[in-house]
Amino acid sequence: MKKYQIFTLCALIILSVFFTIPIAGFYGAAWNIKNHQTDSIPSYSYFIWNLYSLMQYKSNSTPNEYSRSLEKMIETNSEIGAASIPVWSVALEAPNYPKETFPNGIPVFFHFDGFSGEVNEMNTINHYIGMYPMERGAQFEMSLMPYIFLTVTLFMIAYLYLNNRRSWILMTAPILLPVGFLADFAGWLYWFGHNMQEWGAFKIKPFMPTVFGDGKVAQFTTHSYPSIGFYLLLLIAALSILAIFSKLKESKMR
Repeated sequence: MKKYQIFTLCALIILSVFFTIPIAGFYGAAWNIKNHQTDSIPSYSYFIWNLYSLMQYKSNSTPNEYSRSLEKMIETNSEIGAASIPVWSVALEAPNYPKETFPNGIPVFFHFDGFSGEVNEMNTINHYIGMYPMERGAQFEMSLMPYIFLTVTLFMIAYLYLNNRRSWILMTAPILLPVGFLADFAGWLYWFGHNMQEWGAFKIKPFMPTVFGDGKVAQFTTHSYPSIGFYLLLLIAALSILAIFSKLKESKMR
């Protein structure tokens, strides 16, 4: 196996295992759960969520004995997050939330295809300051994610076998994934911070929520940092760049 194929294959495996499979396999299941149409959820979606739930944060309100069973969580109306690996994390500290319960603040995690963590709790706080619920954002983008990741996966498979000199263009797709996520994430944060509603009990001026680092909103302190999924995206991008240069170098030596 050639060097560029090794780099591509490593990137492809990481992308498929942590993103493509859970995003595509759980697609539509969250909507069916929300709308009480659980009979429409295929059995493989249950299997995928249960498998990937080992890597997910569970809400404090979720009983431990049910936290790894999608069926049990549906039965108990527990908070169910996305199946894929989280890409970004945001934690919020507030005076009325004890450190014993939330030592690092109230955590929520952003995925390509949804959210996880203390989403209901965060939405309650957002409502307090007049901000829309998290689910209001990126609905169109999230609906496209299974198709985007399946396309990127096919591009990478094609790159393994194509000898065309312009085939490197296919590998720009996985390279752009972390950039695309950050741009969309920052854009929606701006939208949320500049579309405050009158229902808020505490009035604040439009603001730009912190994308990276620590910030302050009213009496709340926020912490916004990459999660494990973002580091995996950077690894995929690095392997993809190595694959491109290896293939170009090889083609020049012919």
